[in-house]
Amino acid sequence: RTHTHTLSPSTARTTSTDPAHSALLWQPTEEPSHQGVPALPVKNLTGSGPVHPALAGMTGILMCAAGLPVCLTRAPKPVLHPPHVNKSDLKPVPGVSGIRRKTKKKHLRRGKHPEDVVRRYTEKIKSAPDEDCTICMERLVTSSGYEGLLSQKGIKPELVGKLGKCGHVYHLLCLVAMYNNGNKDGSLQCPTCKAIYGEKTGTQPPGKMEYHVIPHSLPGYAEVKTIRIVYDIPAGIQTPEHPNPGKKFSARGFPRHCYLPDNDKGRKVLKLLIMAWDRRLIFTIGTSSTTGESDTVVWNEVHHKTEFGSNLTGHGYPDPNYLDNVLTELSAQGVSHDNLKE
Repeated sequence: RTHTHTLSPSTARTTSTDPAHSALLWQPTEEPSHQGVPALPVKNLTGSGPVHPALAGMTGILMCAAGLPVCLTRAPKPVLHPPHVNKSDLKPVPGVSGIRRKTKKKHLRRGKHPEDVVRRYTEKIKSAPDEDCTICMERLVTSSGYEGLLSQKGIKPELVGKLGKCGHVYHLLCLVAMYNNGNKDGSLQCPTCKAIYGEKTGTQPPGKMEYHVIPHSLPGYAEVKTIRIVYDIPAGIQTPEHPNPGKKFSARGFPRHCYLPDNDKGRKVLKLLIMAWDRRLIFTIGTSSTTGESDTVVWNEVHHKTEFGSNLTGHGYPDPNYLDNVLTELSAQGVSHDNLKE
């Protein structure tokens, strides 16, 4: 609700000290005029907003004393959720099978032997190029910088290999060291061009993802309904793949609601988000960039729209570039249209 108080210049110049008369300074006019009146946004006129009402009031008095009318208004608040939706109004997303995905402990990744992974995606080369290995920064014509630090049966420190798709060359022992320092999920990512070999998976804790269509439209997509995604991950105990194994992790703000337009591109994004969820890439455990809390569930480099009816926080609509941007982010995680089964 908007509260409007207007002070006329003549009233503001009053020098009376009568309390009753002073109180009249703040009586709302019956028909306030907003045309050409500068507004002072106050989020909460009860005193909890970023601009305290007393400060706003004094500013108003000073402006009126200078002959400037002023109008005090509430700052707009973000519209995070749609109007109430009955369960009977929830519909499956056209072209998308099912309505939920669950990740349980039995779905968690099993490690693969580092030597086998490296050999799967590289080709040995007999004559190494005269350039640096960008992992250890030693010359490729010499032994790996990990010689003496890492012993891998079957891989000698001087062996060099070329990645199959992108052709970048590294010491095989360096690739083993890089793999051991990562998620150990059976995939490799070229440190030079970021090309992904195999199926990249993450460290997302167990949880649930639901998705359905609701009978409301997003700003900028008035002609279509809305896909709502609901993520729910409970707090738990970190496993060896997480930063602090055996320590508790928190899960703030769940269930988290996210929104997509129910059109062709929105459904394509949903399908890829489902794939990213199955590969445990949507969330991870780390330090929150907003609260600074460590050992908590955080987003993992794939942005979502959590604001339904506005874009005041930057996490809502309208945003004409969002769908293309999130497709690019998903592709960087190895999740792209080429992975979808038509």
